[in-house]
Amino acid sequence: MTTRTLKIALAVSVALNLFAVAGGATAWVTRARVDERVEDQRRPGRENSVREIVAGLAPDVRDRVKAALRASALAARPDFEEAREARREAIALTRGAQLDPAVATALLERSRTAEMRGRARLEQDSVALLATLDADDRQALGVILNRHGRGGPNRETDGPRPSDRGPRNPAD
Repeated sequence: MTTRTLKIALAVSVALNLFAVAGGATAWVTRARVDERVEDQRRPGRENSVREIVAGLAPDVRDRVKAALRASALAARPDFEEAREARREAIALTRGAQLDPAVATALLERSRTAEMRGRARLEQDSVALLATLDADDRQALGVILNRHGRGGPNRETDGPRPSDRGPRNPAD
């Protein structure tokens, strides 16, 4: 073999090795992403949105459920608005030049209390609604008691968002 042939063979070998390494790295990264997606799908929660579940009910039940969920959401809305506002105030306070820990703590406590009050109202209204349904409809709608709604568990808010217009109203 000549020197030129050896150089060409070496270049081809290096190119193939680089291609193999790039392919292996791509496969490894892709597999990690697939594993994450599979794990996300295995987490307990809502398979379907409440809106989809309500849409599958009989028309007379659907209208009654939608009206009850809407009324509950509207009744709880002021509590959730108060919770968001108190949290925004606490965040603004922490970003300021001076921090008063007592005031920040009080605002966060007010936020938690308001959110718990709104959540309690939604849960009580949901249980009252479920009590009026037959077993099949109750089983289908039982997911409305799942706490992991739109934002997932422990969603942190750092200020107003376009989606922060009150509790999600699944009955619309």
